[in-house]
Amino acid sequence: MTENITNFLSSINIQPKNISLYETAFTHKSFGNEKKVTNNERLEFLGDAVLELLVTEFLYKTFPKLQEGVMTALRSSAVRKESLANLAKKIQLGSMIQLSKGERNGHKKDYILANTIEALLGAVYLDRGLRETKKFLTEFLFPEIVQTESKKNYIGPKSRFQEWAQAEKSITPHYELIASTGPDHAKTFRMAVYLKETKIAEGSGNSKQDAEQAAAANALQIFKV
Repeated sequence: MTENITNFLSSINIQPKNISLYETAFTHKSFGNEKKVTNNERLEFLGDAVLELLVTEFLYKTFPKLQEGVMTALRSSAVRKESLANLAKKIQLGSMIQLSKGERNGHKKDYILANTIEALLGAVYLDRGLRETKKFLTEFLFPEIVQTESKKNYIGPKSRFQEWAQAEKSITPHYELIASTGPDHAKTFRMAVYLKETKIAEGSGNSKQDAEQAAAANALQIFKV
């Protein structure tokens, strides 16, 4: 496993000093519980903070004319689970994740891929420092942010539906949880979006936020926005 990790890190231009950090970064909670070893949740927590800092710095320096609200939307787009999962797929991270037998298909799940990216960032930060972490993001994530900004497609369905509803209906949409299913480590949430008391649409996702976005996207289709 150590050799596989070293080869993988080499493929993304990371030269590890402490390989055990990366072993932990690639250890999903399910595998940690099964084998009684440390999982990657603490590294994920750290990596999330490092990611937000470096993305914020990049936006501030790269787009000097953007207003705070636009930068916030761009940052949200860059660090959301879908974007991080796409990054994980780009670098073929899924094959490195240690999963329990019950999570054998977890390497295909966006939320596991995204969480593992954050854990990887936490490991790189502890092992090689902020400069090397920034170097990794500069190569693999920041170009996507530039492309997203150029296409102006960083405003998510939830924001778009709220803008439309307020402009056309003078109503601010609200969301309610309809159901949640599955074990704690792999829940699926179903949210509904309402205009006043009228339910407009529903949507599902691996987090309440993702489900709200899905519900808003369905509402946009209904109103042909």
